[in-house]
Amino acid sequence: MLKRTKIILAIALVMIIIGGLLANLIQTDFGKVKIKDVRFTGSNGLTISALLYIPKTATAKTPAPGILAIHGYINTRETQDGFALEFARRGYVVLAIDQTGHGYSDPPAFANAFGGTDGFKYLSSLDIVDKKNIGLEGHSMGGWAVAIVAALNPTAYQSIVLEGSGTGVFGAPAGTATYPRNLCVVLSKYDEFSNLMWGSADPKTGKPLDPVDVNVPANIVNSIRLKAQFGTTDTVQIGQLYGSIAAGNARILYMPANTHPEDHISNTAIGEAIDWFQQTLTGGRFIEHSVQIWYWKEIGNLIALIGMILLLFPVGSMLLAKCDFFKDLNSAPAQPKSQTGFGWWIAAVIFAALPAVTFFTFKQYFVTWKMAASQLFPENITTQLLIWVLLTGAISLALFLLWHFVLNRKAKASARDYGVSWGSGIKGVGWKLIGKSFLLAAAVAFAGYLTLIFSAWFFQTDYRFWIFAIKPMSALQFRIFLCYLIPFTAFFIVLALALHGQLRPRGKNGKEISRTAELWINFGLLVIGFVVMLLIQYIPLFAGGTLLFVNESLFSIIAFQLLPIFTIVAMVNTYFYRKTGHIYAGAFLNAILITWIVVASQAIHMAI
Repeated sequence: MLKRTKIILAIALVMIIIGGLLANLIQTDFGKVKIKDVRFTGSNGLTISALLYIPKTATAKTPAPGILAIHGYINTRETQDGFALEFARRGYVVLAIDQTGHGYSDPPAFANAFGGTDGFKYLSSLDIVDKKNIGLEGHSMGGWAVAIVAALNPTAYQSIVLEGSGTGVFGAPAGTATYPRNLCVVLSKYDEFSNLMWGSADPKTGKPLDPVDVNVPANIVNSIRLKAQFGTTDTVQIGQLYGSIAAGNARILYMPANTHPEDHISNTAIGEAIDWFQQTLTGGRFIEHSVQIWYWKEIGNLIALIGMILLLFPVGSMLLAKCDFFKDLNSAPAQPKSQTGFGWWIAAVIFAALPAVTFFTFKQYFVTWKMAASQLFPENITTQLLIWVLLTGAISLALFLLWHFVLNRKAKASARDYGVSWGSGIKGVGWKLIGKSFLLAAAVAFAGYLTLIFSAWFFQTDYRFWIFAIKPMSALQFRIFLCYLIPFTAFFIVLALALHGQLRPRGKNGKEISRTAELWINFGLLVIGFVVMLLIQYIPLFAGGTLLFVNESLFSIIAFQLLPIFTIVAMVNTYFYRKTGHIYAGAFLNAILITWIVVASQAIHMAI
């Protein structure tokens, strides 16, 4: 077993190194692009974080075209890497900033025009940038940021790409036939935010003014705002050039067959941005817009991400086997006294469905209860998720206790049988062992964190795939992490109790099944509810209509990130329960990992 554990540990480390190396080679175009992690002071004294991509051809003697690239809401600078590295390998100096309150930029979110004006000022100040040859690109809320930059600097840039974004929203002035300059709009065929970006409503009544339902993305070609932007009263034609690039009033619309977040991993969406800048900016290195390599970085990041998750299990196993301090945590689970038969299936359906069914409703209590960002809980989205899991956890606990005291009395199950205690009564709870379980979880998480710090330093990458990322925490984010950790821990203890108490699967003659089989069952219990919810939500959109719950665009996208999150939760819970016979090590490790992942990826909504 120890030999097998060492082999798995070696595989995990090799995956981290190979994945990080591949990602680094691609993002630097095999050494042709240098990447700098920069910080600069913006207005109001806020520090802005950014990645600066510098092609070798860009020097003070031969300045290159520059592009300011800005991510959307609750993303970070790395989310733009597909665009940034493709621009950079074509000879453009690219500044991909963290919006204010996002990533490593100072909070609060939305300050300083999302950080866009500060980023433009910094990019324009570089002697390696051709001041007369600057482009702007932003996705979603990042599009609003660059639209504001364009309004404040009408002659200081050449062209702009709005990816899944629009003008006339959240501080960005309404577009005209001449503003912004040389505009490319890329709004996907299945974009969840089409109405927000291009719909019109009566300011007094809120009633739609467009002749068509702009919640259906395909209908934006007939929206009032887009027609005004393109200087036409007719239906806007996809792919048709309006105006003149030389005159600065060029407009073009593209609608790739993506969703809003898929713009980041779409050859088409990225290629259309490349093509526009190659038409509107002079200089650089021409490479056909369809020739792209960004997806290899995505693959490298994914390999490293899987390696880091895999690493947790051999590290935990070796600590339990080799460290005397943790050896008394080794324990086989008690004989299962869980739900059986048809009752198990009823409980399983409730368990799987409850989080998905309550997701949109419970998170909204943040608004209903008129809550706001605070020093203790300064991330609004994280707080909304916290409200949801705590309410869901409270219902799950109530259902578990009802089952235990009413329906499971014949089994004479005790806290020991559910993996909650090491004996009977208060003395049997095993407080010391619970404390050791937390330290074990912290040590395992720290081992994973060390590999992330190494990757960030050596490869200039983190662990990510698409919109899911595991990032190093700043000092401020670590402080916030500590605030959210306790309530998230309460939820993961309740979740583990239900999973390994009531729903622990039994084999023949009531005995436990294999760990692999139990893992697959737990995976299904934790993930299938969200898969069904997303299918129900998105099938109408893909059929040419709107999301089923049309006002839940943001949290529908967030729900995609719950799939990898609860996959990790299933793996950790199952493995450490079977290794220790108790729920605590897995619950604590899940709380640490998920709180870290969520806090580091969310926006901070107040100055701290």
